Amino acid sequence: MKIKESKTRRYLINILLVTMAIIGIILILNDPIKDYFIKRNSRKYSVENLEINDVKKNKEMPASFDFDNVKEIDSKSVFMEQYKNKELPAIGGIAIPSVGVNLPIFKGLSNEALIYGAGTMSKDQVMGKGNYSLASHHTKNPELLFTPLEKVKVGEKIYLTDLENIYVYDVISNQKVSPDSVYLLDEIPGKNIVTLVTCGESEGITRIVVQGDLISITPLNKSTKDMKNAFNIDSKTY
Repeated sequence: MKIKESKTRRYLINILLVTMAIIGIILILNDPIKDYFIKRNSRKYSVENLEINDVKKNKEMPASFDFDNVKEIDSKSVFMEQYKNKELPAIGGIAIPSVGVNLPIFKGLSNEALIYGAGTMSKDQVMGKGNYSLASHHTKNPELLFTPLEKVKVGEKIYLTDLENIYVYDVISNQKVSPDSVYLLDEIPGKNIVTLVTCGESEGITRIVVQGDLISITPLNKSTKDMKNAFNIDSKTY
C-alpha cells in the first residue's frame, strides 16, 4: 500500500514539475513571440507592400477616433488578432530613421491597428496640412512601435507618405506631459505640423509627445534616395 502511495506521489510531483517547466517556458517566450507577431504584421502593412489604390480605398473606410477606447497592448490581444485575420485600413507610412521607426499609418484609433502601427487621431486630418496627429503604443521592447519616440531629438527628421508625396518634418520638441494635455492636438493657425503621441511608460501614466514643423512636400516620383530609403521603397515606382 505504501509503495503504491509513494508511486502516486512521485507521479503527481513529476506532473507538477513538468507543468511548472511548461509555464516557465511560456513566460520566457511570451514577449519574444508577441514581438514577432507585431513586427511581422507591421511589415505586412508597410509602405513597401502598399499600392496607391489601396490607400485611396482605405481613406474612405469607416473608423473610430475615440482615444479613450484604446486598450493597453498585451500578449493576449496580440495573439487574438492572429486568428481574426482582419484587413486593416493602411493609408500611408511614417519613418524616423534616426531612431529606427518605420511603421504603417492606419485610419483611426482601433486597438487592432495600433498593435501594428500608428493611427490617425481625428477624422478629417490631411497629411501635410494643419496638425497631423498620430498615436501608437509604448512597449517593453525599446525598438517597437512608438517606444523609440523617447529617444527622438530636436532637429531630427520625420517622414510621412501617402504614396503620392513624401512629407518631411523637422522635430521642434519632445516632451513628457500629463494625459490631459490635449491642447497639443489643437490646430495652430498658419502652421503645418506633425504630432506623435505615445504613453511615457507601459502603464500609461504620462504621454510622450513629439512635434515637428513641415519643411517640404515632394512627389514620390521625384523624391530623393534618402527619402525613399526611409521607407525601404527605393526600388518601387508608382
